[in-house]
Amino acid sequence: MKSRRMRHENVLHTALSCDDILCNILLRLPPESISKLIIVSKRWLHLICSSSFRHSYLSRWRVGFNLLGFFVCNSLYLGRPQGGARRPRSEPALPLLSTSREGDDMKFSGILKQLGYFIDSSSGLLLCGRHPKAYYVWDPVTKQPHKLPRPRVYFEELCMAFLVEDSPDDDICYRVVRAKCESRFDEINIVTIETFSSKTSTWSFSKLTCSSPVSLSPWTSGTVIGGVIHWYAAQGNVVIYDPDHLEKRIALVKLPGTFDFDEQVLGESSDGCLQYGWSCKSGLQIWVLEKDLDGYTSLFSSNKQSNVNWSLRYKLNFKIMWKKNPTVATKCSTRSKETEILSFAPQNSESVFIRSGSNIFLYHFESERVELIQYQGRGSTILWDFSKVVPYYKRAWPHSALCGSGNSAA
Repeated sequence: MKSRRMRHENVLHTALSCDDILCNILLRLPPESISKLIIVSKRWLHLICSSSFRHSYLSRWRVGFNLLGFFVCNSLYLGRPQGGARRPRSEPALPLLSTSREGDDMKFSGILKQLGYFIDSSSGLLLCGRHPKAYYVWDPVTKQPHKLPRPRVYFEELCMAFLVEDSPDDDICYRVVRAKCESRFDEINIVTIETFSSKTSTWSFSKLTCSSPVSLSPWTSGTVIGGVIHWYAAQGNVVIYDPDHLEKRIALVKLPGTFDFDEQVLGESSDGCLQYGWSCKSGLQIWVLEKDLDGYTSLFSSNKQSNVNWSLRYKLNFKIMWKKNPTVATKCSTRSKETEILSFAPQNSESVFIRSGSNIFLYHFESERVELIQYQGRGSTILWDFSKVVPYYKRAWPHSALCGSGNSAA
């Protein structure tokens, strides 16, 4: 028995000494276990934190996100015409309503003063800048801003998108897309874009064709789902663009409803679909764009405006919601203030951020519970009607200074 046990231990030790075998074992463990295993040894820490293992793991599992706070971008200062509104010096260019200690550290580090205005975020990386000349990508891990080269083409009005990819070779791999917004809706079925790639460190120029006239909504950021960009467009439409599709085409999809709601947001559902939410004074609705077997690929080959199916996933009456949560409603004095949808949580269909006055809440559809989000910042001074307020998340993945950029656990 002793000899058999020793042989078993030797086999186990040999197996766990091989990085490939150990990596194969760890890939089968759920996300809640991975973060605990980094304390086993420096070798396990290095392996789990490496970019190659992270890439393989994220391809198999969905990993959660940590809320660091809410960024505020005042649209009065975007594309400001000559003689337009100027930001007063007392108002920070990049306000952060922090909800965490890491958010506090970022807020008081002084880095936000160097980045300009908030544009978008993805997997914790920030895209900031001052249209149309200066753009920065900031990494919360390295704490270093990366300034992009100046774009080659000038767009008077534009919308943008920020795509971050998990690469086994690079810790940071991303693309920034600038799209020209045309006001002549009845005449144009071409969208001009300029794309920056971190792999080439250059901007490239392209023209996208659409089967119908299209006009993108200026000064908005696209919602990226699985590398596919979704932009708001005029006449209650959403434009879908896949940068990796062979044909430089975009699809135009009609949003459900009359598209004249007080607030509307786009996001990714738990099952990886595009979800659309709108709110008015009485309540909100959440819709999901159904996928075919090939995803949304068939949309790009259609010669007509795409006919797709939207399914209603949730419907909420604000008055009933507050009646079921009287303690929160009374504490925050919400009865005299209008409630509206604010944003979706990432890869989540069960919860949605809403706002009443300067208070931000997270509503859970299954439990019908309203949760007050505590944040540090001067929320009462925000011009909510002119501001884009979006949650800032960082992917919940362990990090170690032992892992240099682009290193694998060899």
